[in-house]
Amino acid sequence: MNHHKLVVGNWKMNPGSVAEAKKLVSRIKKASAKLSNTEVVICPPLPFIVPCTRRRKPVGMFMGAQTVSWETESGPHTGEVSVMMLRDLGVEYIIVGHSEQRKRGDTDETVSRRLKAILESGLTPILCIGEALRDESGAYLESLKNQIKASCANVSHKDAKRIVIAYEPIWAIGAAEAMKAEDVYETSLFVKKVFSDLFGADAGLKVKVLYGGSVTFRNAHDIMAIGKVDGLLVGRESVNAPGFIELIKVVDDVK
Repeated sequence: MNHHKLVVGNWKMNPGSVAEAKKLVSRIKKASAKLSNTEVVICPPLPFIVPCTRRRKPVGMFMGAQTVSWETESGPHTGEVSVMMLRDLGVEYIIVGHSEQRKRGDTDETVSRRLKAILESGLTPILCIGEALRDESGAYLESLKNQIKASCANVSHKDAKRIVIAYEPIWAIGAAEAMKAEDVYETSLFVKKVFSDLFGADAGLKVKVLYGGSVTFRNAHDIMAIGKVDGLLVGRESVNAPGFIELIKVVDDVK
């Protein structure tokens, strides 16, 4: 882990063709090479990982995947993809526990198993957490705490330092506006506190906390500068080349 800011582009089930994917990654690659303080991870759909991977590793840009199986041994696991398969393709980061995967049946227990498999493979997990509702009583904080504790149940203190946490409130995904930057700051501090309680003060200080949820190049500066997060998890804007390139430039300029 280093002190660079991190922007992760989660392409979800986009774009519609290999040609579009290759064109998009080419533009992002050129822009990423010019950044001074920021690293970029792109997470295309699985079929596009190989076409989007360059023989020579790009400067400032890394390949990621949107999910992975918890199964680590080859065998009768139809439709599953292992961490070793992804690593062999050049993947270095893997998103785990995204709310859209949780909605399809992922639980804290299965997220924990995926997280363990990623860490054992030497790759970097991007652990997604987020509340469905932000109540005034603060019960959502307990929900976040429980998600972190349960998802990291089998994580050692040594491996904890390699985890990236992406705070993505479910109610903000696809919304007209992102969460207020001041609220992002308070929640990111809480996440680091929980992580410190679990794995020690050093791990809590070093863990990267990203924000995701309706992020665009227009609000990226305030989220980074006021929210004081370590980076962003970007959804729909990540497949809009002009917007995403402007966004990573904005992030890179934040002091």
